[in-house]
Amino acid sequence: MNAPQSGIFALGTASHAYLEFDVRDKGAAPELLTAVAGLREPRTTMGGVNLVAGFRPELWRAVVPDDSPVMEGFNRDLVGPDGYTIPGTQHDAVLWLSGSAYDVVFDVARGAIGELGPVASVAEETSSWPYRHDRDLTGFIDGTENPGLIDAPDTAVIPNGDPGAGGTILLVQKWRHDAIAWESMPVARQEQVIGRTKLDSVELPDRPPDSHVGRTDQERFGEIFRRNMPYGTVTQHGTMFVGFSAEQRRLSSMLESMAGLTDGTRDALTYYTRPVTGAYYFIPSTEALRRCIGM
Repeated sequence: MNAPQSGIFALGTASHAYLEFDVRDKGAAPELLTAVAGLREPRTTMGGVNLVAGFRPELWRAVVPDDSPVMEGFNRDLVGPDGYTIPGTQHDAVLWLSGSAYDVVFDVARGAIGELGPVASVAEETSSWPYRHDRDLTGFIDGTENPGLIDAPDTAVIPNGDPGAGGTILLVQKWRHDAIAWESMPVARQEQVIGRTKLDSVELPDRPPDSHVGRTDQERFGEIFRRNMPYGTVTQHGTMFVGFSAEQRRLSSMLESMAGLTDGTRDALTYYTRPVTGAYYFIPSTEALRRCIGM
């Protein structure tokens, strides 16, 4: 049985870094896979770091065609009927590092960049941290509908027998908040936008159809496993969306619904937050990644 990369489910880490890379030479995809696979993952200890690695699906498929799920990169912008745009900023590889403190994450990230430097350059870098335990920077609890750790692999991991078994599909996006507009609204209006109460995250019985909960209803689109985190500075910040699924369609359908492509109704939250990056990555199983060493 192929095992997923353990860092996907390593909850409770306080510091995060997301590094996206572009290969320096388009013909060097095998070398990139080998270099990423060769990174040594420190074990999770009090001072350890979790490392999750993934690849542009087209790049992985070109090198490992027999172990590739049905998916594609975020190669085109998603444009709603009113012109609202969810950008595709696809890169070739991603590293997500998480640990107990940012100093160890920082050191491991620098080391990884150095190891990959001959074959790939950093195209996007973001650091994240928890806010008030489990809230995002809107002040609402994030991940209320997340499956528990026992059920999360069934949601996120591609099952045995399917191409890419033991791996998962990652959607990573940076959503920048309009904090002034959001915080100028009374809590009751914020709750209508989200579709939940702010204090304890109870779903509103009369949630509006354009509420964020309504537009991303997992009973409709299928469950995903989210590892979202706040990012940014005091003056410019937002949410790093980190969503895993065994099927890409669950993720893409939610984005289409948020943009209003399904019925012309846009997610009310998108009037207060704007995506500035977006990429899909295949996160191979540990066995598949190990096979890339020496490729």
